Amino acid sequence: MERSLRLLLPLLLSLAPLLGPAPLRAGPLDDPDHPLRPLPLRLSDLPPALLEQAERQLVLHRSRRQLLLVEGGQVLGRWPVAVGMPGWETPAGRFKVLDKVIDPSWAHPESGAVTASGSDANPLGSRWIGFARDCTPKKAHDGERMLDIRGCTVAGFHGTPHRWTVGHAVSHGCVRLFDEDVRDVFDRVSVGTTVTVLP
Repeated sequence: MERSLRLLLPLLLSLAPLLGPAPLRAGPLDDPDHPLRPLPLRLSDLPPALLEQAERQLVLHRSRRQLLLVEGGQVLGRWPVAVGMPGWETPAGRFKVLDKVIDPSWAHPESGAVTASGSDANPLGSRWIGFARDCTPKKAHDGERMLDIRGCTVAGFHGTPHRWTVGHAVSHGCVRLFDEDVRDVFDRVSVGTTVTVLP
């Protein structure tokens, strides 16, 4: 029996990539082989006007799936993120941090049903940083069905229990971070901090 298992193990290991990837875990941004490492982003890749500002600001580069904390032309922090999927793109432009919430509850954008903080069904993690309010009614697909959204929605940065989504365009407009990363961002910005979202 033991010999059979020793012979079978290499076969099972060789089949593992075909069975689908295991959920990814957080890793250091300086690990060049880490699957969630953001594409290289240099200060010269940012608009010069952003670098000329002395104030602390968040800069989201959607296509690079990367969030930067910039102050006085220097990068103070960098985190991988998930952004909005096609049809639910994270809004581009210049915004301000509207609110910060520890242990947020989540309201379904169509039904308004509220999921309490701390629940396994709550997609927001332990921190919420809202930055873009949109009060235009819209119809959009959520991956399963069409939603008829009325009233205001707010895009924000938040943690996620779905760690494997970080690095992809999979959200409904919000910006997902590893929960430990959103806690770091939360502690380093204030209501009123400028948020610039680049395409």
